[in-house]
Amino acid sequence: MNTRHAVIDSTLNELTLVADDDALTGVYFRHHWHRPPEDSFGPRVDADSDTVLAEARNQLTDYLAGDRHDFGLPVTPHGNAAQHRVWHLLTTIPFGETVTYGELAAALADGTTAQEVGQAVGRNPLSIVVPCHRVVGHNGQLTGYAGGLKRKQFLLELEEPSEVKAARLF
Repeated sequence: MNTRHAVIDSTLNELTLVADDDALTGVYFRHHWHRPPEDSFGPRVDADSDTVLAEARNQLTDYLAGDRHDFGLPVTPHGNAAQHRVWHLLTTIPFGETVTYGELAAALADGTTAQEVGQAVGRNPLSIVVPCHRVVGHNGQLTGYAGGLKRKQFLLELEEPSEVKAARLF
């Protein structure tokens, strides 16, 4: 394994990008709820010196500028089978749309509860890239986000369809 990380600046403040071999394994905010220990990230490198980390930085920058709607990065999140099932469902939520924890639990159709979905969502190691910000509570309430609710609100507003934004102005 060739684990390494880079710290980049973004419109959401500092992000730590972690890669292992040829795949991105983590995108973490500074005060991320379930951030692994720093020593598990491998050595710190300059993002420009690493193909995977440079591409992740470029795609995240484009996304946060509103110039990208999805990511084309090789990813290998570390987690158990139940978490992987939830994280896979997160990747199917279309840009600009939201679902509830209960809807994801129902989609799994394996007895997983909304609370268990919430636990897996909260441990998503690839924030933004695997769009856990698109999951909301019952009745569309903004609930927990590993990077904080202000960041979640920012990401949801970034993805909000222009006609919805325009309607909010009046």
